[in-house]
Amino acid sequence: MAITVTITIDDTDEKVLLNDLLDINAWCQSAIDGKKNNCWKRMQSEWTTKLMNDDSFTDSIPSNKADFVTLVTARDDYKTRAERDAASELG
Repeated sequence: MAITVTITIDDTDEKVLLNDLLDINAWCQSAIDGKKNNCWKRMQSEWTTKLMNDDSFTDSIPSNKADFVTLVTARDDYKTRAERDAASELG
């Protein structure tokens, strides 16, 4: 699943942003790239530890990002942020 994100910036805010930024679109893309990298680092660290501590997990941990994410998100104990938040509201 790939998504396209569209943002709307009104004329006033565009002028405000252009006071500091050379290119609003490039800045937005860089901000998203930074967030993706930080989320990946957290996911990789969290789940590598979980997998290593799971006695029932005996396979190798994938070394590439796509395979790692596929493995983790297919597990029964994996929950998205929304699912974790919903579970914490119940308990």
